Amino acid sequence: MNQACSPAKTPCHPQKIHHPPRHGHHPRLTLHVGYALPRRGIPAPPSFRQWVEATLRGVKRRRASELCIRIVAMEEGRTFNHNYRSKNKATNVLSFAIEASPGPKLPLIGDLVLCAPVVASEAAAQGKPERAHWAHLTVHGTLHLLGYDHIEDSQAKTMEALEIRILADLSITNPYLS
Repeated sequence: MNQACSPAKTPCHPQKIHHPPRHGHHPRLTLHVGYALPRRGIPAPPSFRQWVEATLRGVKRRRASELCIRIVAMEEGRTFNHNYRSKNKATNVLSFAIEASPGPKLPLIGDLVLCAPVVASEAAAQGKPERAHWAHLTVHGTLHLLGYDHIEDSQAKTMEALEIRILADLSITNPYLS
């Protein structure tokens, strides 16, 4: 059964894994992480929290934020990419930003879907540590949820510069270096 974790009816289905902030962390982040496959070799929720918090700090977001991350296998990744982007193959990360209605601002920014086999194969093909690639794609997806994009060249430069700076703050090498 696929159930959304947000009113946007996006694809995240957390497995009741909620991690409250610890000292030194973004005090107003609510993060739900769901695993649709065995977690072996996949980062734990505290890692995802660290990467999302770094992104929120990197863009100086001080408002409360809530998001859901769902880690999926190849077939579910392909299904989501087909249903939402009309592409019949899995992709590394999909971002589902909340479509805010008029009225009070809610903390929910959206959902991310990360396809574990794609993340692993890309990291291997690019000769990158897998953990660094998970971090990069989490930062990248979170930036999309916050309204950043890379369709236009100027947007891409802005987004890539943010990613590089945020990842550097996490002691992760520039992901765009070959």
